[in-house]
Amino acid sequence: MRITSVETSVVALPFTMGGPHPPFAGRPWDRLEILLVRVETEDGLVGWGEAFGHAAIPATKAALDSVVAPLAIGRDARAIEPLTRELMHATHLLGRNGAHLYAISGIEIALWDLLGKRANQPVWALLGGRQRDSLPAYASLLSYANDLPLVAKNTAEARAAGYRHIKLHEVTREAVIVAKEAAPDAAIMLDVNCAWTPPVARDMAESLAAEGLYWLEEPVWPPEDAAGLANLRRHGMRLSAGENTAGLFGFKTLVEAGAIDIAQPSVTKIGGIGEMLRVFRLCQAHGVEVIPHCPYFGPGFVATLHIAAALCERPLVEVLWLEMEANPFDPWVRARDGQVAVPQGPGLGCDPDPAILARYAMAPPVRTETRFAA
Repeated sequence: MRITSVETSVVALPFTMGGPHPPFAGRPWDRLEILLVRVETEDGLVGWGEAFGHAAIPATKAALDSVVAPLAIGRDARAIEPLTRELMHATHLLGRNGAHLYAISGIEIALWDLLGKRANQPVWALLGGRQRDSLPAYASLLSYANDLPLVAKNTAEARAAGYRHIKLHEVTREAVIVAKEAAPDAAIMLDVNCAWTPPVARDMAESLAAEGLYWLEEPVWPPEDAAGLANLRRHGMRLSAGENTAGLFGFKTLVEAGAIDIAQPSVTKIGGIGEMLRVFRLCQAHGVEVIPHCPYFGPGFVATLHIAAALCERPLVEVLWLEMEANPFDPWVRARDGQVAVPQGPGLGCDPDPAILARYAMAPPVRTETRFAA
């Protein structure tokens, strides 16, 4: 069944976050922007994907519209693995990580949605999973720039909302301490977004050693410094990383270096669901736990629900701690009582609300298409 069109669109959703909106890429970050990928086949069936993301959307969208989508037109939508491999090979001179790989990820997720719809099965079933109605989630707090009262306030509110695991995006021991005091029965994680060189990371790990963190996430700059991470791990801190890692072989480097306890591949960045499967198999063979990275708000988040439901022994889904004005994929992108529901319908199990797409559209969709002779 051939692909007849690939359409890209962006919606921007206003949100509140329990504090001031931080600046990002030269402007206030006060909208959640989703780069949606709509793939249609010659029988009129439609699948939805999401490509990374955030401030990278203009670059990813340009890669999709100008390079990746034209390469996908006319190809068999059912042959996901060979098509993805050929797209990766065709674009590898343009970079093995970044905009073109993000673009491929969006199309690949949409192809899995199509595959499930055509088979009348949810993606979690296609992946060999058993039925789970819901999964435990963790609240991923945004950065409050070490404003300790805001850290304490939002941690307490997240715990009151039913979350038993809460992640901070701060860079100080003091933030961890006030979070623990605000939610003493919750597991606290700390994501510093590659803030420290290895020597500084070692000092920080020593200062945090007694605080009982559930994990310390991306402590080392640059993120590909597997040796630096491995050296830090010897200090007894449980380390997680992977959202910036380029595909299976990037994770192979981390795993073989003994650098991580928890791998965090990201479906909208790594090449899609198929590459996530390969990372899971690698990590399972080496005793490394996988907890996918998924601070997303559309098909990327929903795809992660299916992946976690099918493949994670101890699933834990990341949910950004914020309140959206609306979302075209409600209610599947929101948690309730610390749990997220898993769609049971065919494919991803949810299509976007067209009225919300239209209301929050940033610009008209761009469609790459062709017509076939009868």
